[in-house]
Amino acid sequence: MDTGCLLAFTTGLLGGFGHCIGMCGPLVGAWSLRSAASPRPGRVLPQALYHAGRIITYGCIGAAMGLAGSFIDTAGRLAGTQQVVMVLAGIIMVVMGLGICGIGGTGWLERHNAPVLRLGRVLLGGTSDLRFLLLGLVMGLLPCGLSYTLFIAAAGTGSATQGLLTMLAFGAGTVPALAFFGAAVAYAGSRLRAGVHKAGGVAVILMGLLYIGKGIRLYAEM
Repeated sequence: MDTGCLLAFTTGLLGGFGHCIGMCGPLVGAWSLRSAASPRPGRVLPQALYHAGRIITYGCIGAAMGLAGSFIDTAGRLAGTQQVVMVLAGIIMVVMGLGICGIGGTGWLERHNAPVLRLGRVLLGGTSDLRFLLLGLVMGLLPCGLSYTLFIAAAGTGSATQGLLTMLAFGAGTVPALAFFGAAVAYAGSRLRAGVHKAGGVAVILMGLLYIGKGIRLYAEM
């Protein structure tokens, strides 16, 4: 796993416990409580389908963003401005990371999540197990400072494959917190989760600095 993917996974892991529980937790908790009386395999399947759906959405968007970034990079090379996407993505990620840490904030983005949450609740009212996969696919689109920052990171890779891998790594990192949502809430207070969320912001900043440094280095080598 390269450094970018490792940082993406770390961001997902820290952000999952610090932030995703607050964003997605209520919906996940709702269907977890509904299936509490089910045998254990019946509780595992919804979790697996839900997280598979989220990660598929993340991966598809990551690939699309990476592909878009490659087109912009190609245009940049033709204009004599190489690696412009990687450097710009890095700058935006540093700014967003500071917002996640509380300097500036990302609430302006997350205030627009109501339509996605409403659709999620509608899907949750179904009866087929397929609804959990659909729920995950939809929740992957939820406006969130953390995931949207990683979408920018995917664009900064300038590659559909690397963008896909970056978002798959991020998605995998978010799974533990939501998979063990009940235990996480029981043992992690709001203050602790806020601190972990800020640590996720630090990981985003480090990832942004990595992109800026890599973009400048690649430009210097040309």
